[in-house]
Formats: sequence, structure tokens, C-alpha cells
Amino acid sequence: MHISKLSLVNYRNFANARFLFREGTNTIIGENGSGKSNLFRAIRLLLDDNMLRSAYRIDAGDFHRGLADWRGHWIILSLEFEKIVADEAIQALFQHGTAIVGEQYTQKAAYNLIFRPKLSVRQQLSELVEGDRQGLDKILDGITIDNYEVVFTGKSTADFNDAPTYKRIVGDFAAVKFNKETEFPEIGIRVPAVLSVAREVSFTFVQALRDVVAEFHNNRTNPLLTLLKAKSGNIEAEAFSPITKQVKALNDSIGGLNDVLAVRGDITQTIKAAAGEAYSPSSLSIRSDLPEDADKLFQSLKLFVGESGEAYEGSINELSLGGANLIYLTLKLLEFKYQREKMPVANFLLIEEPEAHIHTHIQKTLFDRLNYADTQIIYSTHSVHISEVSKIQNMNILGRDGLACEAYQPATGLEPQEIKSVQRYLDAVRSNLLFAKSIILVEGDAEEIVIPSLIKAVMGVSLDELGISLINIRSTGFQNVGRLFHDDRVRKRCAIITDLDTAIMDTKLNDDDSKALKKFKLHIEGAQAKGIERQLDLNEFCDENQWLSVFYAKYTFEVEFVRAGNADVVVGLLSDVYVDAGTIEGARAELQSTDVSLYGRRVLTMAANEGKGWFALLLAEAAGPTTVIPRYILDALVFANPALSLEVWYHIFDYRLRVNQEAGVDVAIIDESRVHLDRFRCGEVTLGQLKGEFFKTLPTDRIHDVVAAFVS
Repeated sequence: MHISKLSLVNYRNFANARFLFREGTNTIIGENGSGKSNLFRAIRLLLDDNMLRSAYRIDAGDFHRGLADWRGHWIILSLEFEKIVADEAIQALFQHGTAIVGEQYTQKAAYNLIFRPKLSVRQQLSELVEGDRQGLDKILDGITIDNYEVVFTGKSTADFNDAPTYKRIVGDFAAVKFNKETEFPEIGIRVPAVLSVAREVSFTFVQALRDVVAEFHNNRTNPLLTLLKAKSGNIEAEAFSPITKQVKALNDSIGGLNDVLAVRGDITQTIKAAAGEAYSPSSLSIRSDLPEDADKLFQSLKLFVGESGEAYEGSINELSLGGANLIYLTLKLLEFKYQREKMPVANFLLIEEPEAHIHTHIQKTLFDRLNYADTQIIYSTHSVHISEVSKIQNMNILGRDGLACEAYQPATGLEPQEIKSVQRYLDAVRSNLLFAKSIILVEGDAEEIVIPSLIKAVMGVSLDELGISLINIRSTGFQNVGRLFHDDRVRKRCAIITDLDTAIMDTKLNDDDSKALKKFKLHIEGAQAKGIERQLDLNEFCDENQWLSVFYAKYTFEVEFVRAGNADVVVGLLSDVYVDAGTIEGARAELQSTDVSLYGRRVLTMAANEGKGWFALLLAEAAGPTTVIPRYILDALVFANPALSLEVWYHIFDYRLRVNQEAGVDVAIIDESRVHLDRFRCGEVTLGQLKGEFFKTLPTDRIHDVVAAFVS
């Protein structure tokens, strides 16, 4: 038996999310604040017996913040199970409360936690006349959290993720339209508390490893104590008898020491001398307090561990963070094994961010080896090393859309061979795209190295600060990873940057052409043909896909860099590439020419001489605040993140002011510009108006290129 689907409606940062799971190991991937912890809490409220009390304490703070008003709305947490075994006892449990209607024996079962207004409130809403806004407001004003109830249901058939279904059952608050019915069989029948699914399954939650030492010092959370208590239930009382007798004898021996007795007598005499007989204690003794019962004996036990390769054994607080976390995780896994032995119905193991302080090799090994039979494991992770070895068909990716978090399944609708291609591609570097808010795909080392440096040098913010991952796909083809970004899969923006490789000169071969020139013409002619073919393929591939768009350089990246107005940057690198003074002067003249056949061939020759990667490093180091970002790159940036926040724009403009100030621009101009910038930050002027004011004071600044790309 395994969880096949989880639906969350109006729960915390999930307005309406659906997660799909498979047998075996599943992975939850998402940026910070995308809801991984809330997702796990929702599962625990349904399946973790230790969370049952918390399930009945849902309150207003658990409603999705995107709701204009939570009052009247429902929170719905719904699990669907598949492949329920045909065991008579198990079937009895699910047939009674959670089986999907109409099956001879249960193979699927739904189990729901619903937090809804009580019947009296639902009755009032059902009596509203459609469109009666005043009447609705009056009812809502009288609702408090005390007017809500928690119910667990099963045998439901409703698709809780379907917005029209929600409006039909709960109500359309915008249109003030409520169903005349107050009970709906499709949401399922109540599951009696005695038949709680949480009490019938093996469920272990391993929380994110923040402070392991504190966990070991807390008797409630100490995993070693939990294991010892679990085992102590199997040991007969007679086995403890010799131990408790020895402890009692040891306590008596310590209390009977002459020095202990002497101090006891001195304390008694001093009290009587100070307070008198009437107010002195009737008796006083000094005794050893070593525990004599099993529970307290177990609490006194501590774990001592030696780091790998060391003979010395120290306590947990002496271990490295990674060593302590690995021990903690090991004990929690053993706790799961003990539970699994006792509860054969189903086994669930949830592990939250296991990568904390653990070496990358251990992360990958851990993920690979945690594969228990008849157990469904669900990880949440920030680790690219774990995501690298995860299967995308067993993966849910979390993303943010304003206040709401969404769930994406990256393999939905893909053919098996397409899944294999994507899986093969996602190594530890490129799997970073799964965590990004948006993505830019490039095809070469030059773009991968130079573009991030160029953005930082000109805009003063990094691609990471903009929430963009730039990924070099090299020779694998954009389609291999681009197919991930789709309405049915990952709904994140992905910009593709590639070259058309248009020939920089007439490719017709002439009799007087040198051998080298003929070779060069044939090369650029072939590249141009491939560029045209690539453009046709990519345009067709991205057609009608709102999440994908392609941005073309007319020539190659190096040529476009010079063409954009950066000839002086490349001229500054001539002495790093050439030694001969005559060659340097000739190259300088070519680079400063307006003829693309001259400056284009020269910059390509320089890149070939140094190696494209090394030449890209030189360009990246040379890029500065006055360097021009080619427009097609800015356009790709705008597609990936079209709505920069006010604070991001403020920091970009502030950076440009500091650049101009350091360049010696008149202080009065800087001060005047800063006044306009402060007004923008306060919301008094728009971005377009700010650009206009800056154009008056700093007309040649590179900020105008950037803003022009964002503001049409």
C-alpha cells in the first residue's frame, strides 16, 4: 500500500495543490519558503499518530494567506492510497471508512481531514439569496474559529483540486452563490476515531537536523531513549532484578560512607542550632539517587561514538555536526525498523532535508541505500546531489506564485525515452535548475562564464539575486531539458539563448582566396546552415508554450559582444593574447572597424588562439560597469524574470549612482538623481518616470539599456 496522491486546499501556503507519489522513494524539491515543511505537516496530521491532537487544533493561522477572508472557507487535506493488500483485516479497515465506492474489494482508498464551519453556519450560508453580499458579510462577521469543526472522512469521490467542485460544495464567495444542500456524500463518510488510519500504519518522521545535540539532551525527543524504551517492552521484569539490586546496594554503600554520615550529622546540628527543635526537619539524610527502575536507568544511558578513523570515543556533543547528524539519522531509521516489525499494514518514512552538514558522497549513498521493501519513502531536499540521483517520475517540485505555492510533476506526459534523456542530463550542476525561480539555458562555456559577470558588473545584482539559474546545456540539445517547462509539468519560465551563426562575410570561394580563408568560409557557411536549422527546430519546439522562449544572437556570442559596443573591452585584452606589436596594432584596427567581417573574424581568431573557455574568462574579468549587455541577452533576462521588485530596481539604480560617483560625476548631479530615486522607492514616481529623470541627469549611463528592455 502506498500514497498515490495528496491534495491540499487552503492549507497554509497552498491555495490548491496536488502531489502525485509512486511506490518506493519519492523526492520533494523546492526553494526556501515553498512549503516543504507544511506539506510534511499535512501528511503527518493524517498519518502520524503523535500528531492526532494537533489535527484537532487547526486554527485561523492555518488558512491560506491568499484568502481575502478565511471565514466560511474550508481547509481540506486529502490522501489517496493505492495497491491496498487483500488481507481481511486491512480490507475491513478501509471498506468501513475510506474505500472508494463501487469496488468489490478495496484497491484504492481516500482519507481526508476537513476543517469546515459547523452545520449551523453552513445552514445559514445555504439560505442566502444569490448575490446577497450584505447578508454574506453579516454571516461572516459572526464567525469565529469556535464555529469550526474537524472531521476525518473516507469513501470520498470528490476531486478536491477542482475549483468548480469546491465552489459547488463550499460556496462561491465572490458571486455569493451557495448550494442549498449542507451535506455532500461525495466528500465521504465520517471515519470513527477508533478506526484512525494513523493507528494502523507504521509511520516515522525524521525532521530537519537543526540541533542534534539538543535532541539527545531532551528525554522526549532523544532517539536513543526511544529505541531503548521500544526494546525494554520485550524484556521480562526478572531480567532487571539483578541490576536493580546492584544499584540499590551501590546507593546504600555511597550513603553509608563515613564522610557522608559526618556531613549529615553536621547539617542536622547546624539546623537545630539556628532554628531550634520546633522548626527543624524531623529527618534528614544524604543518599545516592542512582535510578532503580528501567525507565530511569535507560534515561541515564548515553551514546559514545568515535569519528571515522579515530580510536577515541566521545559523547555526541564532541562529534562534528555531520557526524552527530548521521548518528541521529541512523537512530531514527532504526526506530522506523522497530515500528515496521510491529505494523505490517503499510510503512511510511518521511525524511526532511537529510543533507544538513552531511558530505555530498554520504548524501548520494544515503539516498541510494534507503530502499526498504514494502516502504514508501518521501524526502524533502535542497541538495542538488540528492536531486541528481532522484528519478524525475518520482519527483514533485514546489514553486511559488505570489502568496501561493504550487506543485509540479516534471515527468507528466513524457514518453519513457524522453524521461531517460532528461534524467541522464540532470547531473549535480544542472539539477540546480529544479530549484530556481526561473532558468536561462545557454549552449556554451562563453555564455556560461561571461553572462553572469556581465549582469553583475552592469546591474550590480547577481543572477542568483534575481532568482535565475543559468545552465550550460553544452551539446545535449535544448529540447532535452526544455521539455520540462510546460503547463503540464514545471510551470516556470525558461529562456533559451543560442546563436544563429550568421556568416560574417560572403562565403563565396574566390580563386585568390588563401587556403586558410577558404577553410574559414566553409566553416562559417556550415555553421550558418546549422543555425537556420536550429532556429526552425526551436521555434517549432517552443510554439504555443508560454513557459519557453528563444533569444537569438545574430552571430556568435563573441562577435555579438563586440557588435554591441564593447570593442574597447576586447582591445584591452590584445596584450594578453598577442606578443608581437605589429599584430596587436593590426588587430586593434580590425576590432575598432565597423565591418563585421573584420572585427568578427578577429575576435573569433582571438578566442580560437586562447581557447573559448580561457578567452571567456578574460572577457568576464574585463567586464565593468560601462560594458554593454547585448540586447538579446537583456531580452532573455526580461522573459525569465519580467517583474523585478521595487527593491531590486532601487538597488540597481543605487548601484549605478555609486558607479557614476566613483567615476567623478558632479556631486550635484548625483544628489539630484538620488532625490528622484528616493521618490521612486516611496512610490511617488513610476519606473518609466525614474528612467526619464535619470536620462536628464545621466543620459549615457548603461541603466537606460536595462530599463528599456523591461519597460516597453
